Amino acid sequence: MNPMHEQRLRLDPALRRLRRETRLDASKLLWPLFISETAREAEPIAAMPGVFRHPLARAGELAREAARLGLGGVLLFGIPARKDDAGSGAWDPEGVIPVATSRMREAAPDLLVIADVCLCEYTSHGHCAPLDGHRELSRQGALESYARAAIAYARAGCQIVAPSGRFDGQVAAIRDALDGAGFPRTAILSYAVKQASVFYGPFRDAAGGAPAFGDRRSHQLDPANAEEALAVAARDAAEGADLLMVKPGLSALDLVYRAKGAFPSLPLAVYQVSGEYAMIARAADAGAFPRRGAVRESFLAFARAGADLIITYFAAEAAREGWLEGE
Repeated sequence: MNPMHEQRLRLDPALRRLRRETRLDASKLLWPLFISETAREAEPIAAMPGVFRHPLARAGELAREAARLGLGGVLLFGIPARKDDAGSGAWDPEGVIPVATSRMREAAPDLLVIADVCLCEYTSHGHCAPLDGHRELSRQGALESYARAAIAYARAGCQIVAPSGRFDGQVAAIRDALDGAGFPRTAILSYAVKQASVFYGPFRDAAGGAPAFGDRRSHQLDPANAEEALAVAARDAAEGADLLMVKPGLSALDLVYRAKGAFPSLPLAVYQVSGEYAMIARAADAGAFPRRGAVRESFLAFARAGADLIITYFAAEAAREGWLEGE
């Protein structure tokens, strides 16, 4: 193609649209939601301007909004009324996520509901696993707890469970548990490539899940290690994961690209995490750049890299305001 021919295809908006390789659609967006068992009204999250902890009573309303906007689905995080050392609220059949799931499925039967499976929001110490007698994280305790929670969420009606603790063997443990409990159709979205990232900070404020001591580097992945990340993703795929995830997003676009190439038959999600959201939102509020343009460019980057699904706190806003179309 000669230079003048290339330029002609850029001169007119209609020609630019015709040539566009990457297209965005609301059905590719998953909306993460914080559902609180105690909130009476939407509570603003200081670290994430424009994001809220939603009262459980609004679960049906949120589901109808997501369906009306044509979003691909919702990803639920629960904020329980009580916590304990074991994180038992995670698998309580009357807990915040099972109740929210059943209400959402009733309000919008065709909406995809994904339930995050972890313990950090439910434990008194803020870790993703129960503690053993030596105050160390119990991997086996985590796997057993995740399996129990996944069954509770599947029984409530969620179509996908998403284990985010990043403990080795969690996918196999959950798959065995779901199949044994009569839920072979419930899919697993694995947080396969979940790096130990500083960009999760605002989420821990939002969900009240910051660890009371230590950190999560013993079970989350070193951001310096690409080969390890792909090996872990391969193990999760072999254990029965139906979808894979890379998290965070913008700082791991290389891993999104490589994961899609390594596992082309599995849908790949990328999570635009809380810190990424906060950076864009605050910079836009400060006038550094247009909010719409920055959000749209970030989505295009994820899609170009190979992501089939984008988990983003901007999901409803982007669909509602028409940010997925145009230039």
